[in-house]
Amino acid sequence: MFRGKFVAGLKSAFERRQLRLAGELAPLTHPKSFAAWLRPLFRKDWIIYSKPPFGGPDYVLHYLGRYTHRLAIANHRLVSFQDGQVTFRWRDSAHNNEQKLMTLSLDEFLRRFLLHLLPKSFVRIRHFGFLASRRRAQLLPLCFAALDSASAQAETATSTAQDISPKWFCPKCGGPMAIVERLTAAQIQLRSPPKMSTAAA
Repeated sequence: MFRGKFVAGLKSAFERRQLRLAGELAPLTHPKSFAAWLRPLFRKDWIIYSKPPFGGPDYVLHYLGRYTHRLAIANHRLVSFQDGQVTFRWRDSAHNNEQKLMTLSLDEFLRRFLLHLLPKSFVRIRHFGFLASRRRAQLLPLCFAALDSASAQAETATSTAQDISPKWFCPKCGGPMAIVERLTAAQIQLRSPPKMSTAAA
């Protein structure tokens, strides 16, 4: 079905003269040549690989977090370092993500590791919106002013509830602190920096 729809779309684009056929493809501008070129496409089976979409925003954040808050290789994947050879674990995606061991010379291991380092002046996380570099100085004071007015309104609306619930204050600015989110032990472990292992060193 995909093959039929795709070829039909090519025919329609050709009839509407939406295809730019230049250079080596210039002979295909003739209708008979184009039809002869399309004909063999039906003689082969088209294998279409359609990957399922991401499972919601939580999965996207978890996926991106692996690249923004982790190194190229985690310490637990490093197995040994002997005689100038580094052995580490890797996943073979071509064979059902089977765990395998690979041994490389120290120079080759460092070369592959350095491929994951960004050039100078490049960053892994870009800031957008009110944190963008161009408008941060202008917009951040407005955000702080809006937060102050919102906190003042919240204090007047919840004056009775403050007597019942405990109140924490920021040790730096002295402002009131509120619980925004409670993290599980697994979430805290994902957000924390990787632990340095003496065995990996």
